[in-house]
Amino acid sequence: METTSHTRYPVVAGYFYPSDPRELIKTIEWSFKHGLGPGKLPVVSEKRRKETLGYVAPHAGYIYSGPVAAHTYYNLALDGRPETIILLGTNHTGRGALVSIYPAGTWITPLGKLEVDSELARNIANNSSIGELDIYAHIEEHSIEVQLPFIQYLYGDSVRIVPISIGLHTPEVAEDLAKAILESITSTKRDVIIIISSDFNHYDPHEITVEKDKKALEKILSFDTNGFYRVLLDEHITVCGPGGIMTLMEYSRLIGKGREKAELLKYATSGDVSGDKTAVVGYASIRFFVQ
Repeated sequence: METTSHTRYPVVAGYFYPSDPRELIKTIEWSFKHGLGPGKLPVVSEKRRKETLGYVAPHAGYIYSGPVAAHTYYNLALDGRPETIILLGTNHTGRGALVSIYPAGTWITPLGKLEVDSELARNIANNSSIGELDIYAHIEEHSIEVQLPFIQYLYGDSVRIVPISIGLHTPEVAEDLAKAILESITSTKRDVIIIISSDFNHYDPHEITVEKDKKALEKILSFDTNGFYRVLLDEHITVCGPGGIMTLMEYSRLIGKGREKAELLKYATSGDVSGDKTAVVGYASIRFFVQ
């Protein structure tokens, strides 16, 4: 696909989050101040905390996962403002390329527009053996879209984005994409933070989901990519964005060379928010950094 400029309009505004800008800001601030959230509003640092490499954040409706996601964005504010945020989402629709890199243009939410970093997107596609410049995987997909209002709440339109939708979740794809991202950041000299959009186990009772997710999180926090992949299969843990998580794990290992670290900022389930614990979804915010 040529890097033609495209405009991507919101598809889950009014569903996953409010479509009215004022109500959306209220909901975002509710997420920060919620008892399961950080408890206070973020303040964007004037200095860049360069040791942060990226985050994992959930992508459900804000009334369920917003307080957990707020931990990612509270910490992102402490990092200051990067030039570009690479967002790795999961492909729920099955459309488009297996690893779909949005080529160029703008993404619109009720809070405004964010420009795609087309040079970095093109570099990642060129350096990856599986990633392609493609818009079709993104047209109806919500996993990246729901992150954008939080980003805009912090930075307005002053950062650019590279949306990448992953439809093939294997360690091999993660390794390829991690190398492509690192090579592309190095060649373009971009100041980048990566955000992975993923929920954790789906629709088991609360206690079972917590136990399953604990096993998955242990592998993530120890950077055991193959172990994480195996435990998902062996224990039937329905994490919906494992490809992005594995990519950030591999990227952190490439950067850190033994100094990579990950910390669980917050874990909760939809049942912790709603009170209904019969069939829940797990949510986690995780920070990846170098020590």
